[in-house]
Amino acid sequence: MNYLAHLFFSDPSEDALLGSLLGDFVKGNPAGRFPSAVADAILFHRKIDSFSDSHLITRRSRDRISPLRRRFAGIIVDVCYDHFLSRNWQQFSPVGLESFVGRVYFVLSNNQAMLPERLLRVLPRMISENWLGNYTQLRGVGDALDRIAGRLSRGGDFKGAVAEIDANYRDLEADFLEFFPDLSTFCADWKQGHHPDAGNPPAGWPA
Repeated sequence: MNYLAHLFFSDPSEDALLGSLLGDFVKGNPAGRFPSAVADAILFHRKIDSFSDSHLITRRSRDRISPLRRRFAGIIVDVCYDHFLSRNWQQFSPVGLESFVGRVYFVLSNNQAMLPERLLRVLPRMISENWLGNYTQLRGVGDALDRIAGRLSRGGDFKGAVAEIDANYRDLEADFLEFFPDLSTFCADWKQGHHPDAGNPPAGWPA
């Protein structure tokens, strides 16, 4: 899963939101390097990725990507699923997407001292161009994929990957809608097992 889904499943505290995003930027054991709630959220991020990557439905989605870009299929599907989450946001969250994304930007801006250099460097563009809010449109998805392509060796093969989503749009959306309830159950069970005495707010709630 990509940024928006990880943030969606985060607890609403600032530390948890930060950790849910930092999972893509921090390697190794986060314990002792970050506040405990941030470290826990980083580990939760990794659990979500492991569950998602090994799920039969996400494998089916990756198989829909053409041989030309099959080596990038995991990235394409991750970003694609954020698109379908944003498009179906009201089905999953009682809080509007705009309010949710605004909360995330506030938390990131308010905790810049904790952000890795790579994230800190792109934060102004992320906010000004509204990367998280623009997943609702395929153009925004294409921009996100092309930004990733620019960071990859042989990224030229990846450029224009939004065409893969456009060509398989309905099938990929059906995959997402079938998969997301399984992921929601996994996240709820994981939280309950690690915080059995804590009351967990519904996914998608900001603080």
